[in-house]
Amino acid sequence: MNNGITCKYCQSEHVSKFGKYKETQLYWCPSCKRKFKADSALFNMQKPPNYVTSALNMFYTGMSYGDISKFLEQEYQYKASKHVLYNWVNKYTDQAVEHYRNEHPKVGDTWIADETFMDVDGRKIFFWDIIDSDTRYLIATRASFTRGTKDAQMLMEAAAKRAGKQPKVVLTDKYRAYVDGIELAFGADTEHRQSRPFVAEDSTNKIERFHNTLKDRTKVMRGFRDIETLISFTDGFAVYYNHFRPHEALHNKTPAEMAGLDISIKNWGDVCRMPISKEEHLKDRAEPDIPRRRYKLDESFKKTRKPPKTSRLTQAGISIVEVKAKLPRLTPRIPREVRRQIGMGR
Repeated sequence: MNNGITCKYCQSEHVSKFGKYKETQLYWCPSCKRKFKADSALFNMQKPPNYVTSALNMFYTGMSYGDISKFLEQEYQYKASKHVLYNWVNKYTDQAVEHYRNEHPKVGDTWIADETFMDVDGRKIFFWDIIDSDTRYLIATRASFTRGTKDAQMLMEAAAKRAGKQPKVVLTDKYRAYVDGIELAFGADTEHRQSRPFVAEDSTNKIERFHNTLKDRTKVMRGFRDIETLISFTDGFAVYYNHFRPHEALHNKTPAEMAGLDISIKNWGDVCRMPISKEEHLKDRAEPDIPRRRYKLDESFKKTRKPPKTSRLTQAGISIVEVKAKLPRLTPRIPREVRRQIGMGR
């Protein structure tokens, strides 16, 4: 056992030395049955953790991939391609979203709902969201091609499932889809108040302010490729907004702190260093499934003719030639003089 050394995968303290590799000490963890180096390197990553955490922070604060690459080149003399940065963001965004998927915030009884437009490949997509008036916690989001009662109902049901309760009051604008949507989701137990921004009472300013924060980030992206990309981004932005971004109106606390949630993970650096389970380790190391190649005979080959010495097979327009050659001899030929001496004839 080694004092001060913990497993970088499961955080276990019961580790032992496991030899060296190129003068680097290795350790063995009997808890998760994995070996590791006692350094700050991230799991399955070649670059130092400060490169990755800097990229994640800059991405969610509004910088483009090009600007992030320029910063890393100036600060660390490492020029990261947009593909590398995209993979970093996707990997740890998915990890953070999965970590917070089943949390239940302690929100108040007044919620504010609204919708806005997002550009997806030149097409307008409706983005629905609902926040808690007291904690500013973003409870639920939804992206849809339509803007109807069913969409409003699904947003309310998702928010109630996340919060573990129904609100007493829901504030919205005067869009008519909310009237029936709230009634179908909550019944008569929830009061629906229609309001607008910049009024003295029951204002929707708080959710409009959230939309401004969201638009400040998305304006440099110039739209999304597809709706799956939009959902992936908004899920990650919800984690950033609720858990990592301090709010001035909350005395520089995060909505997650105000909602009584666990705040042991305070930034993207903590997300990158979260323990990796054995199953996740094996999943990342597994080889990707490669589909079997399917061949078909080339049109130039005809059954009526004598088969040539080579058979041509095609795959995606590329001819693949299989040569039917004789196998080489496994043993050398016995010289004629030796054959006569041992009685093998001429």
